[in-house]
Amino acid sequence: MRYRAAMAEILQHSVPYDVMVPLPLPGVRPLGDDPWILVDETYGAQMQRRAALLAGPRERVLYLEEGARAAAVELLHAVLALLRSRFDAQFQVSAQEVVRPDGVRVPIDASDPLHTLGHLVQEDFCILQKRGEEHVMTGAVLCFPAGWWLKDKAGRPLSRIHEPVAPYDETMTRRVQRLFDGVQSGRGMWRFNALWYQDPELHQPELPPRAGRDVRGPETCDYLRSERQCILRLPVSDAVVFSIHSFVLKSPNRRG
Repeated sequence: MRYRAAMAEILQHSVPYDVMVPLPLPGVRPLGDDPWILVDETYGAQMQRRAALLAGPRERVLYLEEGARAAAVELLHAVLALLRSRFDAQFQVSAQEVVRPDGVRVPIDASDPLHTLGHLVQEDFCILQKRGEEHVMTGAVLCFPAGWWLKDKAGRPLSRIHEPVAPYDETMTRRVQRLFDGVQSGRGMWRFNALWYQDPELHQPELPPRAGRDVRGPETCDYLRSERQCILRLPVSDAVVFSIHSFVLKSPNRRG
């Protein structure tokens, strides 16, 4: 898209884990006492980018089935509670609004919970609910996808969500489904990935034909993109939440 070339880079200086030492898939570990959202040095810039995307066509970044509305409201209240308890020095949370670290005031609109969440934190969120033998994506706010369109995954079970991803064979899909079945409220899990790109743009629903992600690594790509992904269970609705915090850094071998 032509507008992307003129956009400023939104880059972090580091990630809070060793991104160069991946674990075998699915690569999860206990979250422990660590919060499942983060606020980093790009908060203001990322939130401006999110606001621009949220102001566009809703179907590109938001999806919510009516049956998932209660879970989405529960997720909103969980995030607000976390901001009050762990990020009270950065966020001012009242019954009506949240004052963000950059001074922006966000009204709390429980009638549009995922849209509100999209304006509060850097994380993207996917809501998955058990239907039959699998978890199905029934809601999401996804401003910063890495190689997938929300419309292509919305309403689909885990086995179909991961169809285009090479490491996810049938055995791996079953392991991921067992993971989602087993995650307990208050005992979240987390993992991360590492992706190499020529383009630092955060909204990457598809790979450009000439550049984009390159799995070969830092020798050929200018940017490292890593997602900190948390898996949580909401205690009331029993829905599973998959959160994504996106980091983009300059490659150690970036040229020019």
